[in-house]
Amino acid sequence: MFFERPESGEVTILVHISIESDKERKDLIEFEELALSAGAQPAEFITGTRKQPSPNHFVGSGKLEEIAAAVRAHKAQLVLFNHALTPSQERNLEKVFECRVLDRTGLILDIFAQRARSHEGKLQVELAQLEHLSSRLKRGWTHLDRQKGGIGLRGAGETQLELDQRMIGQRIKAIKKSLSKVRSRRELGRRSRSRAEVPTVSLVGYTNAGKSTLFNSLTNSDVYAADKLFATLDSTLRRIDLPNFGAAIVADTVGFISHLPHQLVEAFRATLEETSSADLLLHVIDCAHESHEDYIEEVNDVLEEIGAESVSQLKVFNKIDLLDAFYPRIEYGENGVPNKVWISAQKGLGLEALLQAISEVLAGSLVSETIRIAPDQTRLRSKLYEKGFIEAEHIDESGFYHLGVRLPKVELERVVQQGAVIEQTPELVEMTNSVWVSEEHARTA
Repeated sequence: MFFERPESGEVTILVHISIESDKERKDLIEFEELALSAGAQPAEFITGTRKQPSPNHFVGSGKLEEIAAAVRAHKAQLVLFNHALTPSQERNLEKVFECRVLDRTGLILDIFAQRARSHEGKLQVELAQLEHLSSRLKRGWTHLDRQKGGIGLRGAGETQLELDQRMIGQRIKAIKKSLSKVRSRRELGRRSRSRAEVPTVSLVGYTNAGKSTLFNSLTNSDVYAADKLFATLDSTLRRIDLPNFGAAIVADTVGFISHLPHQLVEAFRATLEETSSADLLLHVIDCAHESHEDYIEEVNDVLEEIGAESVSQLKVFNKIDLLDAFYPRIEYGENGVPNKVWISAQKGLGLEALLQAISEVLAGSLVSETIRIAPDQTRLRSKLYEKGFIEAEHIDESGFYHLGVRLPKVELERVVQQGAVIEQTPELVEMTNSVWVSEEHARTA
């Protein structure tokens, strides 16, 4: 948003310096993928090691000259650092290299700016960019002093820096006001779904784990999905019908990444609230990636930061088609509830198992019973069919409905409160097998 991008991509020098005191893992392959996702054309990847970052240029004098030589040799237009640079370090490096310098935060912000499609997404990205930019205005306009005095020359008495800071502050305030309205609308939507007793299932996971592909497969949607980092920024909601459970809302969300800039977490809080208020998180994992265990920890760290660590989580190991001798399956925890599902969203493998696992987790536990409802309770019968709870049906001579149901315990208690009676003779199902009718036939009856 803040600069023009050449259509052919910018010739870029990538820089990664391993800091001995830094215990956090930094993935060099991921850094290169970020640069490519932003449209950069990496010409050279320069690495090095330091005990501590230099306060002036982050790198030492020798490495500084090496990077400058690479910039001149490749006529680079941009230098990307796989680190968070201070505003003064960024300015000092630009003076030496005589080209633009971006740190990891600025790079991720630029990718978000390219990916944002909805009005809300663009507002969130602009907010993050402005907050990042506000700390980098210092000395940007030192050639413009305060307005001169004298007739016709008196001005606001502000430097250009102060004017820019005030304008950015006003824009940030306006964006936050707009996003608060978005948050209010989302909250109203969540309340209406809660009143309708429709649970929300939110897809979370590391960027490029296959969330949008899975979302499209589950909901028959055409949400943009690509083999790129941060292909999805805008939260999308769709309704699905779960076996033996009923309706649920599935939410596709922005992917997480290691060292996610704080500005983005704050700016996307309205979107991320869909995650923290969900009834179940589907933690989508690219099980074919060698670093997927580290990525699981990174996602859990972000979930903790946004207050979603206590939400029930079902791990979905995606892309099993890229592994040897793996097949779709559900794994159960010690409590008998599903905790892992192995699938391939792109190949459509294991999707039925995933839907069944979601149903079981949301339901807590499913029970099978035979219930009896009166002839005048057709509305209750229709609701049971709508939710997919009825597996078989028999109508006796008095017009009473005898229904074989499989449903959550909570739903069974609710049905009993509405007038249904649990049959005390389970052999009734076996005795009347010959006159049980199929669901399709019952619906047309």
